[in-house]
Amino acid sequence: MEHKIGQRINNIIDLLADDYKKDFGDNAELSFQYPDKEQIVEILMQLRKVIFPEYFKSNSYRVYTIKNHISMLIEDIVFNLTKQISSVLKYDEENKLLNDAQIAQKAENITFKFLEQLPRIREYINTDVEAAYNGDPAAYNTDEIIFSYPGLYAILVNRIAHELYCLKVPIIPRMMTEHAHSCTGIDIHPGAQIGKYFFIDHGTGIVIGETTVIGNNVKIYQGVTLGALSTRGGQKLKNKKRHPTIHDNVTIYSGATILGGDTVVGKDVVVGGNAFITTSISEGARVSIKNQELSYNYKYKKTEKVKCSELEQDENWYYII
Repeated sequence: MEHKIGQRINNIIDLLADDYKKDFGDNAELSFQYPDKEQIVEILMQLRKVIFPEYFKSNSYRVYTIKNHISMLIEDIVFNLTKQISSVLKYDEENKLLNDAQIAQKAENITFKFLEQLPRIREYINTDVEAAYNGDPAAYNTDEIIFSYPGLYAILVNRIAHELYCLKVPIIPRMMTEHAHSCTGIDIHPGAQIGKYFFIDHGTGIVIGETTVIGNNVKIYQGVTLGALSTRGGQKLKNKKRHPTIHDNVTIYSGATILGGDTVVGKDVVVGGNAFITTSISEGARVSIKNQELSYNYKYKKTEKVKCSELEQDENWYYII
């Protein structure tokens, strides 16, 4: 029996080896010069510990001061992030002619430029925590928001990924935000520009496109889409403004869809639930959909009033609309 299983396993191996020849040729060695998703997620977890050092600790370290705690995290991040960035720089045309040593040096420089932005990322994410607490009466305290709100996690990952995106790091920023997407149901492209005091309430089903610009003090609810009018142009639309601009102090309620690169939502606008918007909205406007006409079916007894328990036992009912 074991011999038969072993033979069947060898047959599968031979079958796959023949298939791989079409891609890699004979006796090709795997170099694994691609980004490592598990490592990138681990870098995110380490960065979250740096951004919120009092909330997320490193159990593998024996530390006694915040400086020791952070120093060990930063050393790990520098090593691992540099390695991951090195593996993706080749995807950018301007790096095609660089040798391995030049790639490694450029990746290291990018890593340190990114890390220098951590105080600013902390400043922005702290305003997001404040906005969530002030905007949600269900929030017990800010600790609850930091530990449990999916909207805050999605924003945190986006603010990290956006800095790498601005430094022209290929692939990795999108891997980060898609990780957050899979965890939260909130899809924010790393290219989106988001101001301070950004609050996502509930969050599930939110989509924010690459060229979206969002101002300060913006609140959006579940199911909101900030998208493009059309992507039929494919790659010809690359680097063009395809997604809306949302100014300060805007609230967008659940299910609303706002599309188009020329669409601007002015300051202090409130967009009601399920609105579909493809043109600009002036400052201070209130946008809502007229209530749909509803009909109600009630079951009434033909005779005088009776108790509900009696109605449930009586078949002599009729409907009025």
